[in-house]
Amino acid sequence: MHIRTGDIVAIISGESAGLRRKVLRVDPKNNKIVVEGVHVVKKHVRPDRRNPRGGVIEKEMPIDASKAMLIDPQTQQPTRVGVRYREDGTKELYAKKSGMTIRVLSRPRPSYAKPAQS
Repeated sequence: MHIRTGDIVAIISGESAGLRRKVLRVDPKNNKIVVEGVHVVKKHVRPDRRNPRGGVIEKEMPIDASKAMLIDPQTQQPTRVGVRYREDGTKELYAKKSGMTIRVLSRPRPSYAKPAQS
């Protein structure tokens, strides 16, 4: 999964399609993400020590990660992403539309470095 906590994503399907929001939590095992203000449900809560009044609270629930796309840093539009290696062997996540780097995934590895052309 290429989405991480703190990323800004665009929701591409469902009731919240078109919104751009911040990712609050990621569950890679189940391929789910929790996005701020997306898939908000009302939950009825009984009074307890933490919430002495009880009542109805609103809570964000997880959505499938396939319903969100990362934002291209250059065009500010939703984009597909890919993984590639730079010349020095650094692994990076990049936007397919513009080719811009989104984030570096690993430190340089000499075994993945491209040989110098003469």
